[in-house]
Amino acid sequence: MKPLSIQNIDMVYELPKGGSVHALSDVSFDLAGGRLLTLLGPSGCGKTTLLNIIAGFLAPSSGQVLLGGERINGPSKDRGMVFQQGALFEWQSVAKNISFGPRMNGQKPAEYKPEVDRLLDIVGLSGFGEKQIYELSGGMQQRVALARCLANDPEMMLMDEPLGALDALTREKMQGLILNLWVETRKSIVMVTHSVEEALLLGDVVFVMAPRPGRIEKVYELPFAKRALTEDTRELKQGDDFQEIKEEILSFIWEMEEQIMGTGV
Repeated sequence: MKPLSIQNIDMVYELPKGGSVHALSDVSFDLAGGRLLTLLGPSGCGKTTLLNIIAGFLAPSSGQVLLGGERINGPSKDRGMVFQQGALFEWQSVAKNISFGPRMNGQKPAEYKPEVDRLLDIVGLSGFGEKQIYELSGGMQQRVALARCLANDPEMMLMDEPLGALDALTREKMQGLILNLWVETRKSIVMVTHSVEEALLLGDVVFVMAPRPGRIEKVYELPFAKRALTEDTRELKQGDDFQEIKEEILSFIWEMEEQIMGTGV
């Protein structure tokens, strides 16, 4: 399990008609391998920008990102991405979607088919390998996206609002799946979410970011992700300790939102 090191990241977007947007300012942190980090904050605080820099989709204006001591200079199979919409290949079956990475790496069917079957079982889709993507519900499609990410055996899974488009009940079930995958695979996960409740439940470490420019304002080391593996999650969310931190973060984000609205930006 490789540690992640973010060192003095700044990100400035130059606008086509002049001017610029300072999306991130001097962001630095170290994340041990095997942690589940959730990123929270108001719109415009740079959560997705930071995730895309870790993925290698964006190059920061200054600073560097290291995974296992090696500098990230672009996308790589050691970092798998799960998007809000599954970004699946509609013209291919579930099994073809999951096996896409291994097939592109030159693996033969005898090599990847057992792994595809194993991943289908892990995400609760045994027997759905030959189904077409359009035949699946939104929650099932996100399960396929998770399995496709895992098929490349990445060191780290990056998730950008992966549950944001799901209904409340499906979202709860998928939260449990993500926790189980985290424990079973022991992979590092960095997840962007707008839901404070979801961030507290899933993150064993939570960063609350502030905007203009984006920066890490608060850090929480929390026990709820591990407790959720053995406790009823609905009761856990109603606990005084969970509610206290939830209200603290909600108040903090609300204050930031009011400040942003007050500036007229």
